[in-house]
Amino acid sequence: MVLDNQRKNVDPILNSIARRFIKINPNSLSWLSVLFAFLAGLFFYLSSPNLELINFYLYYAVIFIFLNGFFDAIDGKVAKLSNKTSKMGDFLDHALDRFADVLILGGLALSPWCRYPSIGLLAIVGMLLTSYMGTQAQAVGYKRNYSGLLGRADRLVLLMFAPIIQHILLFYSDLKLPLELYLLEWVLIYFAVIGNITALQRFYSTLRYFKKLKK
Repeated sequence: MVLDNQRKNVDPILNSIARRFIKINPNSLSWLSVLFAFLAGLFFYLSSPNLELINFYLYYAVIFIFLNGFFDAIDGKVAKLSNKTSKMGDFLDHALDRFADVLILGGLALSPWCRYPSIGLLAIVGMLLTSYMGTQAQAVGYKRNYSGLLGRADRLVLLMFAPIIQHILLFYSDLKLPLELYLLEWVLIYFAVIGNITALQRFYSTLRYFKKLKK
């Protein structure tokens, strides 16, 4: 499940959509994606198992996560189509992605859905290390490293489907998940474990690249 590796297949669709936004500054789209990430994190933070069936905050979070992913996916396309690509824009895009990731996962980690702070912390650590290994590989002369089990696109997709399923599970109060954890807690555990494994995969794949250069 590495959706980042499917970028080439999705690019024609994204380019077609991006043409509709070509008059908008791509940096503005990047900032807009962060705003949606903030709103997603806020609704995660404000949501709770006791009130979810009344206020549907998890659904609002899902909508804003989708919008974050959408505008993050097209800002770079708009920049290329409008000939506005720049190193500053590339830096801004990657930096704002990290802020967005922390806002979304941080909101979930601090919400009543995560009763164990260590789970949320490890999930954020895994997420940041994964992204760092990918961009740092490019910074030292290797390609942008999208390898591994869990990329950003994978995380966003899981964060769009898991809250909806979590909402539905509240209708079945007798159904208990392993260790009586919420589904969203299990998602954070998955991010913590697989995210850190992905960071290690990218770390070693970059090391292999440098070893090949020496031969």
